[in-house]
Formats: sequence, structure tokens, C-alpha cells
Amino acid sequence: MTTATLPAELRPHLKDRPAREEAEAAVRTLLRWAGDDPDREGLVGTPERVVRAYEEFFEGYEQDPVEILQRTFEETDGYDEMVVLRDIRLESHCEHHMVPIIGKAHVAYLPGRRVVGISKLARIVEVFSKRLQIQEKLTSQIANAINEVLQPKGVAVVIEAAHQCMTTRGVRKPGVTMVTSRMLGEFRDNPATRREFMSLIQGQHGDGLSNV
Repeated sequence: MTTATLPAELRPHLKDRPAREEAEAAVRTLLRWAGDDPDREGLVGTPERVVRAYEEFFEGYEQDPVEILQRTFEETDGYDEMVVLRDIRLESHCEHHMVPIIGKAHVAYLPGRRVVGISKLARIVEVFSKRLQIQEKLTSQIANAINEVLQPKGVAVVIEAAHQCMTTRGVRKPGVTMVTSRMLGEFRDNPATRREFMSLIQGQHGDGLSNV
């Protein structure tokens, strides 16, 4: 499978970008708009630092999920049970307010003929979280990429996250966690498989995910 065969939302978003100088000038404009002086001592280096930070926050736009997942292994001695990676730290940014989304992802798949290194599952979470997101889309993108590239018998993704767009502004409700899930294949069609997955990730979470 090539990148070109994947849906647009799963491909890397490599587009023409403004020059770094333009990005730094935009930060200076925002500093002035906020009511401060970008030329004062404490802020002189801020535009450069913000642009460097954005390179880290949004590096997922330059990464290709196909390349990450395409190295797989077939020598599994017949292993065909669930593979689960839980509590993957997740840091993203809300596409509506560009403020952090902080939480964790739980990812599982039922192998077909191939398995993938577990670090690659964590990297797929990273690729899509390092883009501007809403949690629902992020959950689907992770599951869909694994399903498209590995072609397993099933994929499950659950994300639990806090959104600073509602904890630090707007309704200001701290302590609220949003839970989203995407079940494909056996995880969608077989209730027993889904229950097994949920029981494995609930080991540290009590009953909060019981209705996913």
C-alpha cells in the first residue's frame, strides 16, 4: 500500500509554509494585540521560541503513518490473540482554540498475518496528535491508519483526555475528561472481543469506561 492510496486525512500534510520570518512576525503581532511590547527585554526572544515550539507541537504534519507501520513481522509462531498498548501519553492541540489536549490513548489490534513493533503504535498516536485536532477525529485517524496499513482482524482505540479549551476558558470546568472510542472489525462485531479489550484497559481505571 502506498501513501497515495490512503484517505487524505491519513496522509502527511506537506504544504507550502510561510517563511520562518513571517511566522515570527505573526507572533510579534499577537503579542502587540494582547497588549504587550514585543521589544521589551522579556519578549525579544519570544517569537523565535514560539516558532520552535510550534515545530515540535505540530511535527505530525511532516510524518507519514504508512512509513511508520509498514515494517511488520510475520514470524509470530501462530500468535493470533489481542495486542494491547495502554496508557500512551497523548499531547495534542484543539483546532478550535489552539490550546492543549492532554490525556492517554489505549490501542489494540487482532493480528492477521503480521504484527508491528509496539513502539510503532505509540508513534502513530504521536503522528496524529501532533496536528491540530478534535478528539473524535484523532481517535478515528489512529484506528483507520492501523486498519488500512496492517489489515488486521480488528482495531480498537480509546482516548481519555482533558481539553484546556473548556478547563481554562469558556465554561471553565476543570477535572472533566472526554472519552472517545473507535472499534473496527472484530472489536465492533464481536461483543466478547470488545469486552476483553475494555477489561484489559480498565485495570487502572475503575468503571469510567464501562459504557464505551
